Amino acid sequence: MINRRHFLVAGSALSVFAAMGLAHADEPVRIATLASGTVAWEIDTIIQNGFDKKHGIQLSVVPVAGKQSADVLLAGGAADVIVTDWIWVSRQRNAGADYTFLPYSRQVGSILVKANSPIKTLSDLKNRKIGIAGGPTDKSWVLLRAWAMQHHTIDLAKDAEPVFAAPPLMNELLETGGVDALVTFWHFAALLKANGAREIATISDAAHALGLDPETPLLGYVFSEKWSRTHDNAAAKLAAASQDAKALLQQNDAEWQRLRPLMKVKNDAEFDALKSGFRAGIPTLKTIDQAAAARLFEVLAHYGGQDLIGENPTLASGTFAPKDGLF
Repeated sequence: MINRRHFLVAGSALSVFAAMGLAHADEPVRIATLASGTVAWEIDTIIQNGFDKKHGIQLSVVPVAGKQSADVLLAGGAADVIVTDWIWVSRQRNAGADYTFLPYSRQVGSILVKANSPIKTLSDLKNRKIGIAGGPTDKSWVLLRAWAMQHHTIDLAKDAEPVFAAPPLMNELLETGGVDALVTFWHFAALLKANGAREIATISDAAHALGLDPETPLLGYVFSEKWSRTHDNAAAKLAAASQDAKALLQQNDAEWQRLRPLMKVKNDAEFDALKSGFRAGIPTLKTIDQAAAARLFEVLAHYGGQDLIGENPTLASGTFAPKDGLF
């Protein structure tokens, strides 16, 4: 017969287990990202399907207005994780930080024109106005410049007229004729193509032409090694939850229908373009090819300079988190 004494003994045992670390709450993980956008789709999939709790973390979003805000929150300890490129990670490590990178997406941008534009190749961009959805050190822009200089003997920064602005404004300028061509991120390109714009080249095309590996993912989850080490290996748990979400989004159309309000699409064509684009960008589970990444870094360093990669022209050791134990 169970009596009061048995309950007291059981309660004492649970207290001992908790003190030993056998019972504990999920590890909080705060990710700073835009409230909408491709990262938000994956994070929402993780949370709504309980993939974070399955792996022992509790994921939450710290909304930001842009990349610089996310960088500041990570540096100040107000966020644990951001999504950015490994070029930034290398630059920070060379400056003494301990950030490291887990692949999030291998999707990259492209260059587009209006459907009726006479522009067919990079050579046709001479003396044209080119919109770039980012600054002069945007990685897509730097790689396109490198391709044009090596294979088309033109420097798009000098032989064309580059215009820099935020992606939504650039989409409008292309549609209204304010620019002749547009270099933009993949999801903005997908929306333009769904509404009739024509793609003349992708950043993957540029990588092929430059002898680089287009499969090298540029974007990833970025975090402090010390943070993960002192928070029950939270990065490995986030990586596992991310893989669960990606597997679901790769196969399950119903999950995309649930996400559709977050995607803010105007029609089925835009929805299908974003869904297909996200799926195409899911990275493989293989370890990042360090030699291929180093070659890409060399090209970006040569054509982007210190403004892009910082004072140290060498890809920092530890930029990529080791695969073992993470996937």
